[in-house]
Amino acid sequence: MEFTIWNLVTDLGLIAMLLLVGMFLRARIGLLQRSFMPASIIAGILGLILGPNMLGLLPFSAFIGDYPGVLIAIVFAAIPLTTGRFNIRKMINKVGGLWSYSQIAMLLMWGLGLLFALVLLVPAFDVHTGFGLILAAGFVGGHGTAAALGDAFVQQGWEEATSLAMTSATLGAILAIGVGLALIRKSANEGYANYISRFDELPEELRTGLIPEDKREWGGKDTVSAISIDPLVFHMALVVFVTMIGYYLSQFGESLYEGLAIPAFSLAFLVGLALSLLLQAADMDKYIDKSVMAKVSGSATDVLVAFGIASINLTVVAQNLVPFLILMAFGILFTYTFYRLVSQYYFQEQWFEKGIFTFGWITGAVAMGIALLRIVDPKLESGTLEDYGLAYIPIAPVEIALITFAPLFILNGQHWLFTVITIALSIAIIIFSYTRGWLHLKRNA
Repeated sequence: MEFTIWNLVTDLGLIAMLLLVGMFLRARIGLLQRSFMPASIIAGILGLILGPNMLGLLPFSAFIGDYPGVLIAIVFAAIPLTTGRFNIRKMINKVGGLWSYSQIAMLLMWGLGLLFALVLLVPAFDVHTGFGLILAAGFVGGHGTAAALGDAFVQQGWEEATSLAMTSATLGAILAIGVGLALIRKSANEGYANYISRFDELPEELRTGLIPEDKREWGGKDTVSAISIDPLVFHMALVVFVTMIGYYLSQFGESLYEGLAIPAFSLAFLVGLALSLLLQAADMDKYIDKSVMAKVSGSATDVLVAFGIASINLTVVAQNLVPFLILMAFGILFTYTFYRLVSQYYFQEQWFEKGIFTFGWITGAVAMGIALLRIVDPKLESGTLEDYGLAYIPIAPVEIALITFAPLFILNGQHWLFTVITIALSIAIIIFSYTRGWLHLKRNA
């Protein structure tokens, strides 16, 4: 099928329609409100059902599976431009415990997920040696990471990777909310919650997704004059420019060394970081509004999620259903154990709020973690979200390194080495956390 610009317009138009439908359904249907399902996931599920992989009622082009690979590069290009300046020493002292806890959870999910598959699933079901990575890609990473990892493997011949990773991310989001709500009810009854709230008491905007007029806030500041260039276009231009440079660097690397496939999203992140440092050195970073840049990234993420789910190949999932479900069961067991046991050794205060937030994001990405946190801490009095924002700054480079190099380790037959590295790093961080006083030998009651 020949690609034309109208294919792009039609695909975007259909996804836009589904996003609006998803937003409407979330605002009107109580069951969807209680599930805290984002409109992007609702849109993606509708696109999957009505699209070419099921009923074939929506005329998507054959290229919808290619969009997530582009959109994830845009998301990663924006990350360094949204963080701003920070003091590393001050940050580590303030959120060292949450950083350590979150970093260990991430590393172990990548390492143990792969180890579990290598020991059990690969010999029993003859799946790809990288099969175990789809757990972390979907759970702790979400749809963005699923798109990135899938794209990296597809370039190297594992065509099923994207559909499996996207399915993992979708199932992870559903489990994050379903299991998370059950954990909240159970822990509240046991007296662990400090700010618990019933669903019916939550603010309207959290239930419906629609913000009343008296609670609306400004979405950002104009840092450049519209007489020169529209502020939104200025911020989008920076991100798209960085994305383009990342893509060309990826292509240049492949032309120099055959078989060298460094994903465009990783290089886009590095280019964005270099641009951010350059702007800071020239004292020009003050013209980048972090709120606007975050909205550019968030918009790309919403569209990515919708396209990613809509393009899932259900035949691939069905062919790998048994090992896939076993891997998902291992993942939920791991996240529950981390929440219920490890969080109480790390957090002497408000372990429940920090633990349930981390459960949400390592199962269904950060959006699900925020949804659960707003139930148990509606006014965000625990400071968990603010602390996580700081803690994620040193986590982000590690996450990008994992996404970038994990496929390279697998494709070069170094899967056992990758497992050893991730688990060894986790142990090292545990030891470091204990010496810093972030990890306690006595469990919080």
